Amino acid sequence: MKLLQIFRSALSRSFWVIIAAAFVLLCGIMMFWLNHEPDLFDPLERSALHAGQHGHTAATGYTTTATLIEAVNVLLNKRGGYLANDIMPPWVFLDNIPNWEFGVLTQVRDLARAMRNDFSRSQTQSTEDIDLATADSLFHYDSTRWFPPDTEGRLRKASTALEAYLTKLSSPQQPEAQFFARADNLTDWLAIVEKRLGSLSQRLSASVGQVRLNTDLSGDADARQSTPTTNEVTVKTSWMEIDDVFYESRGTAWALVLFLRAMEIDFDDVLRKKNALVSFRQIIREL
Repeated sequence: MKLLQIFRSALSRSFWVIIAAAFVLLCGIMMFWLNHEPDLFDPLERSALHAGQHGHTAATGYTTTATLIEAVNVLLNKRGGYLANDIMPPWVFLDNIPNWEFGVLTQVRDLARAMRNDFSRSQTQSTEDIDLATADSLFHYDSTRWFPPDTEGRLRKASTALEAYLTKLSSPQQPEAQFFARADNLTDWLAIVEKRLGSLSQRLSASVGQVRLNTDLSGDADARQSTPTTNEVTVKTSWMEIDDVFYESRGTAWALVLFLRAMEIDFDDVLRKKNALVSFRQIIREL
């Protein structure tokens, strides 16, 4: 009888060991399957499809806005959905794709704000578009919140607000909704992009650590800063974080390639007049 009890106990332990091993194996397979970056899409083709599905007439700014909406849809509907706010295994163990998502989301936020503040306004004292203002505020929400109202819900509402703006933009009966493809608007947005890429470049190149001269105040003899710093600074990205920066950079590049290709269409006349089309395409190629 005692031997039988020992045998049963061993079987019970083996059963739970097998269950645990199967769970770990399943998590590993799911993590491998979920660690997938979506492919790029053609902004012109996707915007034309969007216009056909919604009965819109394409106008200046339509391709850029439709591409922004589609980028948000990819974040929400790609393999595994939006992962950055998941708290259950195996999703919680992933960090590559959530950092990729953050790179995309950062560019979505920047473009949405530029559309609200610049692209949709003729001058500084003109009224902002209410739908773009709504989308902008919704995009600037906690990217990791899972408890309602969760991040996905806010992103969907922001996408709906962009759809409302796009509907007005394509309607000749609603001239209050505009997209001004001007050189100064494009320059202002590119200045933001330049700073984002500069930060990512510094963080990536600092993976091995560098000692650099402090150039914070260089170029301006009258420049001042709030807190004194040393003449030399050590810049290093921890080896625990470098893969996060790498995937954030990949997400950033993914979004920028799409947005720049869309703007190449909407700003075609401006780029040709400024003789900047080739340079614009070279930026896309580098990304």
